[in-house]
Amino acid sequence: MLTTMRTSLVEAIPMTDAQFGLLTSAFLWVYAVVSPLGGFLSDRISRTKVIVGSLFLWSAVTWMTAHATTFNELLLTRILMGAGEACYIPAALALIADYHRGPTRSLATGLHMIGISVGQGLGGLGGILAEKHDWTYAFRLFGIIGVVYSAILIFSLRDRPTTAEERTAKSQFRVRFGEAVVSLFSSGSYRLAMVFWALAAVSGWAVLGWLPTFLGERFNLTQGTAGMSATGYLQPATWLGLIVGGMWSDYASRSNPRGRIYVTIFGLCIAAPAIFLGVHATGFWMAIAGFMLWSFGVAFVNSNMMPILCLISHERYRATGYGILNLCSCLVGGATIYLGGALRDAQIPVTRIFDASVFILLSCC
Repeated sequence: MLTTMRTSLVEAIPMTDAQFGLLTSAFLWVYAVVSPLGGFLSDRISRTKVIVGSLFLWSAVTWMTAHATTFNELLLTRILMGAGEACYIPAALALIADYHRGPTRSLATGLHMIGISVGQGLGGLGGILAEKHDWTYAFRLFGIIGVVYSAILIFSLRDRPTTAEERTAKSQFRVRFGEAVVSLFSSGSYRLAMVFWALAAVSGWAVLGWLPTFLGERFNLTQGTAGMSATGYLQPATWLGLIVGGMWSDYASRSNPRGRIYVTIFGLCIAAPAIFLGVHATGFWMAIAGFMLWSFGVAFVNSNMMPILCLISHERYRATGYGILNLCSCLVGGATIYLGGALRDAQIPVTRIFDASVFILLSCC
């Protein structure tokens, strides 16, 4: 929501473009650092307990954000938000992998990512709600909704049932963070996946952090229209990409275990030229078409990263492994968004970041 209400937020709490970029970057950096810990807790304790606790924490902090009155207070809430959300995705994707052990894993992961994408799309409402009310309204509303939903999940979300043999094996082996890291990094395939995931994050976070501002300034849009254009149009393309990428990779993996990898690379080969088209289009709808095609291709990565991780890491370290991947990608993403703000302060167009991401995506292919 934050990136869609930049104008209203800066009017209420004055800040430079670099400081505005720092709000998202600080969130990402904390999210990145805490993510391996969240994955480790999921591997060691319980997937569902970590999921529910994470949802409650970030929802409570969302509500607290509405009460910030200075930049430092706002920055603190973003740091706490990063810590809360960091624990969720490793635990959630590991739980899905626990339940889906056959040729439905990528599609199941993709459907879950659609839910996250819907939430990001609803984030576009932040700019509209800020125009109709004030910037705090959306944070109060969605914060309360999240707290209530976390209470519902306490009674409805369960870990995968285990056999007596699995429970005995788990009781005899306690997951330790150091051992998990050593096991993961001893695999050359995991190290390669980490580099791939980090590079692929550059375009994703650049679009997430600066696309509303780019569209608003390039095509003279209002804050609300730019926010909804940066999320609402792209989300259907993302959903389609998650489903197509998930189904295709599940099908490809039946005859070749590396099929999921090939499908993911194909998606990036679509995304790279698409983002170039979106950035350099002279018309609004051509730009939207380019970014929609980019969303479709990048979605292949999101539906397949955990299934690929399952191919190259031990089952007991899945969530920790995904948390470390998040660490790398979000550190890169946070730097990308902050650099975009610094470029704007130096009167350099943020499109330079988008252009660089084209070549980075091509290098992943």
